[in-house]
Amino acid sequence: MKHPQLQFYDFGTGVMAFSSTRKGGYSEGNYGEFNINHYCGDSEEAIRLNRCLLCQLLQIKDDHLIMPHQIHQTKIVAVDEAFMSLPVSERKARLEGVDALMTDIAGICIGVSTADCIPVLLYDRICRASCAIHAGWRGTVMRIVEKAVAKMIDVYGSSPENLIAQIGPGIHLESFEVGNEVYESFAQEGFQMKTISQRFPVADGSVLCKWHIDLPTCNRQQLLASGIPSSQIAVSEVCSYQHSETYFSARRLGTNSGRIFTGILML
Repeated sequence: MKHPQLQFYDFGTGVMAFSSTRKGGYSEGNYGEFNINHYCGDSEEAIRLNRCLLCQLLQIKDDHLIMPHQIHQTKIVAVDEAFMSLPVSERKARLEGVDALMTDIAGICIGVSTADCIPVLLYDRICRASCAIHAGWRGTVMRIVEKAVAKMIDVYGSSPENLIAQIGPGIHLESFEVGNEVYESFAQEGFQMKTISQRFPVADGSVLCKWHIDLPTCNRQQLLASGIPSSQIAVSEVCSYQHSETYFSARRLGTNSGRIFTGILML
């Protein structure tokens, strides 16, 4: 029997939070072994089997495992009772072009897919609400994390000091080489470039140095700016690019490869 190998995070009692690894599923090749993302070219049968494995582990029904079709923007959808009452086709339509989900319903696992982008989980321990955010470099520039915290405040009455945050596995500074246009995108949006960027020598010697961006730090800064205490923000040490044997990395494997699923389930 296959068994998904997950990296779990500590959010306290009554919450299960995790990121999937590549291990313990039915997918093959660059999708091997565990992928549940429908939008990267994997076999639908392998995805179905992998979802079954994960739902069995989480002890939830398949329709309680919810993930959006992300497009590197900042749309956030609240998964509420009205959403859950919709037919499957309408739910799917509501999840198109969405990069973050939030819910206050127990027994529903919300999550996002990444393969070098940064996943961020939020949990409000007082209001009992959760959020899963996909923050690629574009979403990070558009401050999706700050927008997600603001929406939790608006929808659930959350207070930032009650939020716990986990930044999951993604590409780190040393591996995230970018062009000048990406560097300028961050600079133009007011990011403190001295704290999030650094020049590194280029391996092939074609140019002396190129900029690298620290995406985990960018998103941690947004969490702090939103009022979440530093002691309640955890950052994964895993660089997906450097650990592509265990975690999916689009820069290593190409875009036609699997995705890490980072989810949160209130029990």
